[in-house]
Amino acid sequence: MKTNKLVYSLRFTVYGLVVGLLFTSCYQPKVLMHTTIHGGFGKDCTREVSYSNVMSKEKRDSLLGKDLCGWSQPMPECLNVDAFCKSHTEVGEGDTVRTTFICPFSSVEEMCEQTPLQLNGVRLRSNAKLDKRFRWFYTEYVFTETFYCVGDSFKLPPTDYADKDAVSYWFTGQPNLLQGLNGAEAYEKLGNMEPAVTKWLNDNLFRVGFDFIVSHYDSIPNPPVSRERFIDLQDSLVHFILAGEEDILTAQPEGKLREFFHSDAYALFFDEGNPLGESLNREFMNRLNIFWFNVPYTLTMPGKVTDTGNGMLQPDGTVFYPFTGERLIPQDYTITATSRVTHIWAYIVTLLLILLSIGGFLRRKHL
Repeated sequence: MKTNKLVYSLRFTVYGLVVGLLFTSCYQPKVLMHTTIHGGFGKDCTREVSYSNVMSKEKRDSLLGKDLCGWSQPMPECLNVDAFCKSHTEVGEGDTVRTTFICPFSSVEEMCEQTPLQLNGVRLRSNAKLDKRFRWFYTEYVFTETFYCVGDSFKLPPTDYADKDAVSYWFTGQPNLLQGLNGAEAYEKLGNMEPAVTKWLNDNLFRVGFDFIVSHYDSIPNPPVSRERFIDLQDSLVHFILAGEEDILTAQPEGKLREFFHSDAYALFFDEGNPLGESLNREFMNRLNIFWFNVPYTLTMPGKVTDTGNGMLQPDGTVFYPFTGERLIPQDYTITATSRVTHIWAYIVTLLLILLSIGGFLRRKHL
């Protein structure tokens, strides 16, 4: 029997697993997203997404010297780029080939309607606004984009396991609960948080499997107990399957169910050659994909950036925001930045007005 790879091939604690595999899935091809807010009288903007793939030397060499404008590699699962975007592919150093899609928009609102990122085949939803404030000597631009929470993918909320601030800090870094702590104190505080988050994820993954079996109970030939009795045994099954285990992914639930019920009736849910096993595996992966989602977000604002919000100003003047699926679990994730475009003409006009005023004053004084 082929066994569900999710159960047997992963040998880490649940949370250690999702953090350790952060560089798989959408991050492996180095997906990047860059937004440019243009100055001027309009609210036009441009969004670029790029990704790189590793190619064999033969395939890479076949692309050298060719016009790759309009040609793109197969996109990662986390991208959903609209057809109107222009693409360009470059053969990089080593064995990498990088494709960039450039998408112009007439407004930030339109840009959000066609967000090029998706999770489990569903486009991420976001909302953005651009405020432009004329201040004579400068124009201030304030850009805000909010990506909506995906925490409803988990039936059990993390706030059932830790207080709201601890949950927010663990997933987003805010509020900074480690401020003022030394290394030892920070280590201890984080160590107290991790078991609660691991238990939250353990319980949710168990719930995914349990609910899936319940919803497909009629497909089980000769079940050892009725559906109603199986549901009544939920708490007992949780303790039995996780007894002595750090996480559900290493607990080998197929064997535990066999031992608990003295029956192989539930083995079909853990056989990836069976449609039910394949479907259950996909249900697990849909949750884990949230943790593997990692698309660094950079932003270019008109003029000089004066406030980066929760981002970091780069030497090239762009603002970097870490954008991961984890940050979308407890709440919406908002990025914001403020910049100023100085009006040189306003200084010149003001200086001329001052000089004219002085000249008029002096003229009247000599009359």
